[in-house]
Amino acid sequence: MGLTRKRDLRDGEAVWTAHRVPKVAGTQLRRSVATDVVIVGAGISGAMIAQSLAEAGLRPLIIDRRRRALLGSTAASTALLQFELDTPLTKLTAAIGQRKAQQVWIASRDAVNELRTRTHRLKINAHLATRPSLYLAGNVLGPRGLKREVAARQRIGLASEYLDRRTLQHHFAMDRPAALLNHGNAEANPIELAAGYLRHALHAGARFHAPHDVLDIHCGRRRSTLVLGGGIEIEARHVVLCTGYELAKIVPPSGNKVFSTWAIATRPQPEAIWPQQALIWEASEPYLYARASADGRVICGGEDEEFADSEKRGALAASKTKRIEQKLHRLFPGLDSRAAMAWSGSFGGSPRGMPTIGEIPGRPKCYAVMGYGGNGITFSMLATKLITAAVLGKKLPEARLFGF
Repeated sequence: MGLTRKRDLRDGEAVWTAHRVPKVAGTQLRRSVATDVVIVGAGISGAMIAQSLAEAGLRPLIIDRRRRALLGSTAASTALLQFELDTPLTKLTAAIGQRKAQQVWIASRDAVNELRTRTHRLKINAHLATRPSLYLAGNVLGPRGLKREVAARQRIGLASEYLDRRTLQHHFAMDRPAALLNHGNAEANPIELAAGYLRHALHAGARFHAPHDVLDIHCGRRRSTLVLGGGIEIEARHVVLCTGYELAKIVPPSGNKVFSTWAIATRPQPEAIWPQQALIWEASEPYLYARASADGRVICGGEDEEFADSEKRGALAASKTKRIEQKLHRLFPGLDSRAAMAWSGSFGGSPRGMPTIGEIPGRPKCYAVMGYGGNGITFSMLATKLITAAVLGKKLPEARLFGF
């Protein structure tokens, strides 16, 4: 049956896969092996965690059920690298208390900064660029709600400012009642980013074996065993499940659900891109989000639905694409909002917009990373910090915020 719930994670042609895609292929294991750490999943999370552990002197073993890395949900990402959670700070405060909510948001901000710093240090060329973001008033937070939100963010040192309709129109040519302008976010090409981290990991001593399905896992107090096809077993001191939206069956769902989302990319039109190439998203449900690509396309998505079935997702592709085109046109009437490419994919949402990262209850030294929401790559870097510390036997105060 396998360890994970297999899904078709994406459909259509994402802008990142339309041209040359970095190829990082694994080799198949021919016999059983033992290792310090085994990482299940060779997407962005697995790649980042492998690089961090290899840099710390370990030799992690990465496995994936696909022959090549990076072809799961990473390829469907739109790679808005934001510290802002799906759940506004004011609403998260009401749900879990002010102190914890502030710590969660600060941890997310720090993850974006670490992602930027580490990527530059490793000289990974993934079109990573620092961008401001605009959080537009919507049906979740209107102008009054945004004023309360900006005050809460500023109290903890987040670089955020309130723009009224006139200021927003003057600086960004957008006709919306209000917005928050936030500083210190980023964008990137997600496949190039993941490929860069995976190559650094392999160069530092990590190993990548694929395609391999994990049929079963036995987590023991001192060592765990992964059972693969063909009678091959991997024995490891630590197991890290980075299976993304193909949730491992041994992991409690913790309220996390898998949703479907749709996205488009327009033709290149760099002359029509809005000032500062700010990342854009709405304080609405469902929300729209948009960014520019390195070649001047507009990438826009949203229209999320609470199901993961690929056939159902595909049946809605045409209508969802049209809806996103119409929303983008209303936001920027002078833009050619027609889709040159369109795709859809799965993503994991959590009740409070927070990821779940840590040791699986009742399974010592077996860790899981799940519940990314709209902050997938940001939370991948947060997971890198927390999982690396756990494997090395270090305790971080942030761990209790995101554990099971």
